[in-house]
Amino acid sequence: MKKGEIYEGVIEKIDFQNKGRVKIKDTTVTVKNGIPGQKVRFMINKKRGGRVEGRLLEVLEKSELEKRDPLCSIFPSCGGCMYQTMLYEEQLKMKEEQIKKLFDDAVDYEYTFEPIKGSPIEFAYRNKMEFSFGDEYKDGPLSLGLHKKGSTYDVLNAEDCKLVHEDMDKILSCVLHYFRERRVSYYHKMQHTGYLRHLLLRRGSKTGEILVNLVTTSQEEYDLDPLKEALLALDLEGSIVGILHIINDSLSDVVKSDETRLLYGQDYFYEELLELRFKITPFSFFQPNSRGAEILYQTVREYIGDTKDKVVFDLYSGTGTIAQIAAAVAKQVIGVEIIPEAVEAAKENAAMNGITNCTFLADDVLKALDYITEKPDLIILDPPRDGVHPKALPKILDYGVERIVYISCKPSSLARDLAMFEAKGYRMEKCVAVDQFCQTVHVETVVGLQRKDT
Repeated sequence: MKKGEIYEGVIEKIDFQNKGRVKIKDTTVTVKNGIPGQKVRFMINKKRGGRVEGRLLEVLEKSELEKRDPLCSIFPSCGGCMYQTMLYEEQLKMKEEQIKKLFDDAVDYEYTFEPIKGSPIEFAYRNKMEFSFGDEYKDGPLSLGLHKKGSTYDVLNAEDCKLVHEDMDKILSCVLHYFRERRVSYYHKMQHTGYLRHLLLRRGSKTGEILVNLVTTSQEEYDLDPLKEALLALDLEGSIVGILHIINDSLSDVVKSDETRLLYGQDYFYEELLELRFKITPFSFFQPNSRGAEILYQTVREYIGDTKDKVVFDLYSGTGTIAQIAAAVAKQVIGVEIIPEAVEAAKENAAMNGITNCTFLADDVLKALDYITEKPDLIILDPPRDGVHPKALPKILDYGVERIVYISCKPSSLARDLAMFEAKGYRMEKCVAVDQFCQTVHVETVVGLQRKDT
């Protein structure tokens, strides 16, 4: 096999994360963005040692698992919903098998693998979405939506995205047509010129409160009052509680704020989970599927078990959701989060919910563990996608707590860390996959780790 050669074959299975396996004679080729059972045409684009990767060019024959038509107009060009044509039950079965294989390959001891837990709703579940401005093709009309699969630049209009509530689609459409009619420029990432960058939308699934965040550069100036009035005039099921204009002149393609201007209302909204109320700001981390998060946090509560009269560390605590849920069954909870805005929100949330046994620190976990004087009885880890910082993990394990609960949105990062846990005397006692990302390749995992000598 050589780079550039084109082959045809059937995707026999998909390993986590999105790694389709196609056998060509004695060689297994990894082809992403497919579904088990599809016959595909692909081009060899990487070959290193014994590993061969191919880029999907065309689906020649559907899989038997594809039992429904896509609901979205830009499927499968958009890279967001990979499995929309599969029944949700089949998606869950596939993800469960992927996670089981991932952990079976990572450890050589027995553990309890519990059945996967699905989301209560499989569409319109996302409470946060970042849409990009661009064009669908070079020099085409302004578009607002999601990047085309495999492309850094082409942006597909997402006016009927099925992962979000219809309110978000209406807001996106309003913003797109407003700027398209006025021929406003978008930010070109290579030239670093242009005005429009992103539209960040957040909506409380339980409360219906919506925060609209328009992200632009400072290179041009426009009167945004007419846009504000157009948005407030929309017929929505929920209600817009805040409209923000965020200025971002950074060269990197990330949603961040150099300056935030409040155009209307407030710069936060409220969401409710498990009878607790949470204040969420534009950049606060909050689980993107509120209904699914309740399943996740109930699972975490079960894995925490009895912690009465015990001190719990919640590391990478975000806006304090897990900490406050753990607080009901703990003596004290100490949360550590690097984003100061999220920590302030966590403090406000705890006060609003009448929780007095939570303390939140704004710092890097790696640094905070050097000066926290309290010693934990149990540790909860909910790190970013790449997992726990490799320098922080030894410090965490040196506490020698009896149990650790690890929540991971990228199970492969967790599987990688299991060897270090085992070297320090910990083993997986049980684990479960919790699907919060229906139609996509992602899945959340909760693992309970126990010291072998306890």
